[in-house]
Amino acid sequence: MLRFSLTTLVLACAVTAALAAVPPTAPAAPYMVSVMQDDNQLVYGDITQRRRALNVMRGLGVEAVRVTLLWQAIAPGGTARRKPRGFNGANPRDYPPELWDPYDSLVLEAGARGIAVNFNPTGPGPRWAHKRTRVKSAQRSYKPKPRQFRKFVQAAGRRYSGSYRDESNGSVLPRVSWWAMWNEPNQPGWLTPQGGKKRGVGRFAAAPHVYRELLVEGAKGLLATGHADDSLLIAELAPLGAVKKPKGIIPSLRPGLFLREMFCLNRRYRRFKGRAAEARGCDDVRSLRILKRFARLGFGHHPYTRKRAPRKRTRQRDVLDISNVRALPKALNKIARRTRLLPRDMPIFFTEFGYQTLPPDPFRGVSFEKQAEYVNEAEFIAWRHPRVFSHAQFQLYDVPPRTQFPVDTAAYWATYQSGLFTALPEGAPKPAANAYKFGLVVRRRGGTARIWGVARFAPNGASYPVALQERTPGSSTWVTSGDLVQVTQAQGYFRARRPTQRGSTWRAVWGAPDNSRFEISREAVAR
Repeated sequence: MLRFSLTTLVLACAVTAALAAVPPTAPAAPYMVSVMQDDNQLVYGDITQRRRALNVMRGLGVEAVRVTLLWQAIAPGGTARRKPRGFNGANPRDYPPELWDPYDSLVLEAGARGIAVNFNPTGPGPRWAHKRTRVKSAQRSYKPKPRQFRKFVQAAGRRYSGSYRDESNGSVLPRVSWWAMWNEPNQPGWLTPQGGKKRGVGRFAAAPHVYRELLVEGAKGLLATGHADDSLLIAELAPLGAVKKPKGIIPSLRPGLFLREMFCLNRRYRRFKGRAAEARGCDDVRSLRILKRFARLGFGHHPYTRKRAPRKRTRQRDVLDISNVRALPKALNKIARRTRLLPRDMPIFFTEFGYQTLPPDPFRGVSFEKQAEYVNEAEFIAWRHPRVFSHAQFQLYDVPPRTQFPVDTAAYWATYQSGLFTALPEGAPKPAANAYKFGLVVRRRGGTARIWGVARFAPNGASYPVALQERTPGSSTWVTSGDLVQVTQAQGYFRARRPTQRGSTWRAVWGAPDNSRFEISREAVAR
């Protein structure tokens, strides 16, 4: 089966250089990568779990996996206040080799299946790589030391440069050419302080300044190891935030606010001046020029809506999720014009997204049927925007609950239940598994059904027909409607229009030429 290659991603990013000439009504991005993340299976499990997960992902049509390269999980002296004597963080051989092994194995196993790897080097780091704070709940993520982070990224960049020899067997490890710098820096679990306070300024957003330094130093680490021609994603912001304005070092920041402050711009996209600029470290903004040295720069984002339907627009200022997808490129365009530090029409990559389900989560879950519907609706929204080059699913399997807490509490279900399959060992498919593999969205206008679908399981680049079938209200019989739809789009996306009536149910059917295999899409109602 022909799957995604990073060469395709490179070409996709290059397309954005010409997007200025594309009319605003362009129906979709020229390419949209299918990304999935499940670190529990791909990194923290054993080789059997890793291979099983990758095989399932490949069968679903996954083209790339996003993987958290967690600093504290690899660096030595995790709880020590002082860096281990003689430790050189830029040298991958100074790290315990067995801690690299899961990542080495993943790169090899994913590559053998034609699945690309997106590495996300991120904190929190070991204790010695953070400054100290009296706020105990913030200590784990408080002010990471940028130069130490640069060395960690440099070690990873060298190890996955395509020329590094594995310590265990002397074989050359594959190159990783897709990177993302830090994870959700607008969330206190990943980075603190979120907010600060200074005399004469009052409260201000502190995390954007801290992240700016980490981003610059991390970029230096990649450049020092030959990754200038790779794809680099910045930001990787969470879509929501607890406050409109910073109120201490713990509450999270909304992404719109974080993004402006990262470039030292106020609410009107004008530069901060005087004490306000000094408090935010705005003299450092010019250091972001280093990003121009990367040939393929993109913006990573996590457009969750929690339980809200993808089409239900948010009314909260500075929240950036799938429902107001056009707000993000508008913000990036304003920043690019004002600062000239970002490329015009910067490509956007959705790298983490999903819906938790009930069962099992009674606090954050939607029904199995809603999850399947929302997975398709969200991808359709992303597909329609010409600046979005990937869509994501987080995760493959539900994560078991935290049994140290009472079963009727939110803490018990604080793990993610957004998998396409229930938790192992059962690992039963939810309806969303089929919706992800063979998706369908139907929107009715008058007597016409506007149908969008994706046959993700089919080989990329192949041309093949699908049948559209309708079941009218009150009937149990499926009837093929119109001619077969010839799928010619490289990734299996298709569109069609058919006459319909309110309440009809639709599905798409694909059959192998020799009738040895059939696939049936998710059912969608024309409302």
